[in-house]
Amino acid sequence: MRRVLWLLAGAAALVSTALGAQTLSEEEAELRRLLHLPDHIALPAIPEFNPLTAEKIALGRALFYDTRLSGNQTQSCASCHLPELAFTDGVERSEGSTGQIHPRNSQSLANVAWFSQLTWASQSLITLEEQIHIPIRSDRPVELGVNDANAPEVLARFDDDPEIARLFAEAFPQSETGASFNKISFALASFLRTMTSFGSRADAFEQGDRDALTAEEQLGLALFNGERLECFHCHSGPTLSTAYIDRNSDPASRPFMFFSNGLYNVGNTGDYPAGNQGLFEQTQNRRHRGLFRAPSLRNIALTAPYMHDGSIATLDEIVDHYAAGGRHLTEGPFAGDGRLNPNKSHFVRGFEITPTERAALIAFLESLTDDAFLTRPDLLPPGEE
Repeated sequence: MRRVLWLLAGAAALVSTALGAQTLSEEEAELRRLLHLPDHIALPAIPEFNPLTAEKIALGRALFYDTRLSGNQTQSCASCHLPELAFTDGVERSEGSTGQIHPRNSQSLANVAWFSQLTWASQSLITLEEQIHIPIRSDRPVELGVNDANAPEVLARFDDDPEIARLFAEAFPQSETGASFNKISFALASFLRTMTSFGSRADAFEQGDRDALTAEEQLGLALFNGERLECFHCHSGPTLSTAYIDRNSDPASRPFMFFSNGLYNVGNTGDYPAGNQGLFEQTQNRRHRGLFRAPSLRNIALTAPYMHDGSIATLDEIVDHYAAGGRHLTEGPFAGDGRLNPNKSHFVRGFEITPTERAALIAFLESLTDDAFLTRPDLLPPGEE
C-alpha cells in the first residue's frame, strides 16, 4: 500500500473523513467557515469553556497586532510571528520587548490548534488559552513584558480606546467589565485557531491532483515517506508533526511526542547547552535532556532558521544533519558528537543520499508552502485586507 503524507493522522481523523460524506451539522459547518477549514481535515479540539465566535476572533486579531499589549508598547505578538514568514520571524532566537533574547526559535503558528503539546518542550501547556499567558507575562526571558506593576496600565489602554473596548464588549457580551488578561487569552486563542494552512501543492496532490507535484517533488515525497530517511516518523499527519490531537481524539490520551535529534552532546555527556535542554528543564529527568517536540514542516521553506535554537540555517544543512545521524561539533563551548548522544531518537540513524535525491527531497519540502495562507486577508492586520 502506498504510504500517504497523512499516514499518522490517527483513527479519529479517519472516522471524521468517513463521516464527511454525511451532511454537516450546522455547528460543524459554522466552525469550518470560521476556521477556513476544508472538509477532509478533522475539526480541532476547541475547549468548551471558550467556544469559537466571530466576535472573539475579531478581537483576537486586533490584539495580535497591537503593540499596546506589551508593557513598554514596543512589540506585539506579530513582532515574532510575521504573516509573510508563515508567522515566524526569520531570526535564530527572538528578541523580547526589553531586549532580552529568547533561548528558542520562534515557531510557526500555522495549524497550532491541532498540537497536543504547545511550545518546544512542555508537557503541561496543552491549551492555547494557557500558553498565551507565557509570552505576555513571562520574565525569564521577558517577551511582551507585562508584569504586576504595569498590568493595570496595559488593560487601561484597551478600556480607554472606544473602538477596541467595543470589540471586547462584543466578544464577551455577558461580561459587565472591560479588558482582562483572561479575555485577552481567550480572544487570541480564538484567532490563532483560524491560522489554518492546508492549501499547499502537496495537499492538492494528496487530495488527488496528480499534476500538483512535479516528478522531482513526487520522488521527494517518496523519500520522505520511506524507511531509509525516516522523516515521516516524526513529521506526519495533517500538521506534519506527530504531536497531533483533534476533536475526535481522547482528551485524556496525549502520547509522549518529544525527541532528541542529536543536535548536541556537550562534552559527550548527553547534555545540551545549559538552560536550553528541552523537556529536561521541566522534568529534571536526565533521559529528557535534549528532547523537544517535533515542529510542523508546513511552510518550512519560509521558516528558517531551523531547530529549537535556530542553529541550522538552510534546508540543505537540515538534510546534512539527518544524513549524518546528528551533529558533530569539534570546537567551541558546545563541542561534542551529537551522533553518539545517548538520548537520541533511534529514528535519527543517518542515511546515504545522492545529489538527485537530495534535490528531490528539498523540492518536496518547498512544495509544502501554502501561498494563500501567507496573504489570507482575515489573518492580516486589521485594515490591510
